[in-house]
Amino acid sequence: MPKNRRLLNALLIIAILLLSACSNSSNNNNGGTTAESGPSEESGELTELTVAFPIFAALPKDMSLIEEEVNKIAEEKINVRVKLLPISFSNWTQQVNLMFSSGEKLDLMPTIYAYNTAITQGQLIPLDELLNKHGEGIIAALDSAYLDASRVDGAIFGVPTMHEMAYVNGITMREDILEKYQIDTSKLRKLEDLEEVLKAVKNGEPNMAPLIPATGASILDNYQTFDRLDNHLGVLPGFDNGLKVVDLYGTEEYAEQLHMLRRWYQDGLILKDASTNQMNAQDLIDSNRGFAFLLNAHPGALQFEEGEKKSNKVSMKTIAFSDPPVSSTAHITNTMWGITSNSKSPDKAMEFLNLMYSDKNISNLLIWGIEGKHYKVLSENVIDFPEGVNEQNSGYRLNAGWMFGNQFIAYVWQGTDPDIWGKVKQFNESAVKSKALGFTFDPTSVKTEIAAIGNVISQYRLPLETGSIDPDNVLPKFLDNLKIAGIDKVIEEKQRQLDQWVKSNQ
Repeated sequence: MPKNRRLLNALLIIAILLLSACSNSSNNNNGGTTAESGPSEESGELTELTVAFPIFAALPKDMSLIEEEVNKIAEEKINVRVKLLPISFSNWTQQVNLMFSSGEKLDLMPTIYAYNTAITQGQLIPLDELLNKHGEGIIAALDSAYLDASRVDGAIFGVPTMHEMAYVNGITMREDILEKYQIDTSKLRKLEDLEEVLKAVKNGEPNMAPLIPATGASILDNYQTFDRLDNHLGVLPGFDNGLKVVDLYGTEEYAEQLHMLRRWYQDGLILKDASTNQMNAQDLIDSNRGFAFLLNAHPGALQFEEGEKKSNKVSMKTIAFSDPPVSSTAHITNTMWGITSNSKSPDKAMEFLNLMYSDKNISNLLIWGIEGKHYKVLSENVIDFPEGVNEQNSGYRLNAGWMFGNQFIAYVWQGTDPDIWGKVKQFNESAVKSKALGFTFDPTSVKTEIAAIGNVISQYRLPLETGSIDPDNVLPKFLDNLKIAGIDKVIEEKQRQLDQWVKSNQ
């Protein structure tokens, strides 16, 4: 998984809350029927589809060539032409919402940490019937438990992309520093175990921050021992807790973690400007400003073999804190593909979505580009740049394979374990499933409270979770303001919905 995906995971914590707060159920399609098919489906004429997706860098200059090659396959196999519509991620939400409000043509799109919001805003249609008719490749590729985890009010509105469906808390550290000071990492099992390692680094490298966050993220963003139940406002400790929802920020464990982080910060073990840091964690590592950062450890994200990962400049060693991995609804639904309520050709949209999950050529085109122009094949499933092409001058280099359906059937880039996707499949199969796997919270009735809570969290959470301020003085104020904003009401509503979900799934 590229840097931008790791960064995205950290940056969107607060965005999840705000997106949930903005959801609107006035156009809710739950339990509805699919959109009316366009005349081209009935007449056998060529169907044109618009497929939108976010991009995280400049528009690739060869996007039109990718579209042309995709359409050669789609026209032959399903009588469809697609218009690929890349949208800058910074404008994604605004532009997509404008497309819906104006009724603009849009057939397929991914939701990134906004699946439930898209459903409650009426942007996606139910897919159960369409999957049975045209989604045989999707059904074959996805574990039925993960497909069922995307159900909301009994209906499937989106299809998970093929990636890691679970995670393990972990840390990645500079291997040269570990070797230089002969630091033992064999006993690292949880966050608290890091203290002696961080102190050893601080003593040996006084100008290097032992522990660093990602841009705009806290230390705890990538260390979770609970099911966040969509938005962190009411969680399940230990992914079970007898299915009793609690306020994360009011737990004893959270307070203990804040006090530990404060001590580490005062001892110089955490980056001094952690609460305002604007540098990517790996860039801090490569510039000798940092030693280690926490992360959600899994083979697809780390591309590790025996726990090691190579960055561009510095060799890193990654340790998974706990075993086995854990899977929750959020891990399944963080990136989903759905057919929009704007679509006049839902059957054909599902046929093309099915190709994204079952056709290797389509997958490679969307993920890597055109063979001979953007990559060359080195072996059966390993590719690299052609001669004269590199990261900087390639006409198609999205670094977003995790977003395009089924990367398990695509090539693997040189330098990555050739069996990475086999290992990810094993990782997914070994995961312990949260007791609430498949539960999705509908925030509609408490959207006002969620918006107010989001403002409170944006004020207090980051400085608290980087150790930058004293929790003895600030945590009580944080908790008081959360109550004033209505967190108890949100938790009560989430518990009510969870109880109902349990009853309906017995």
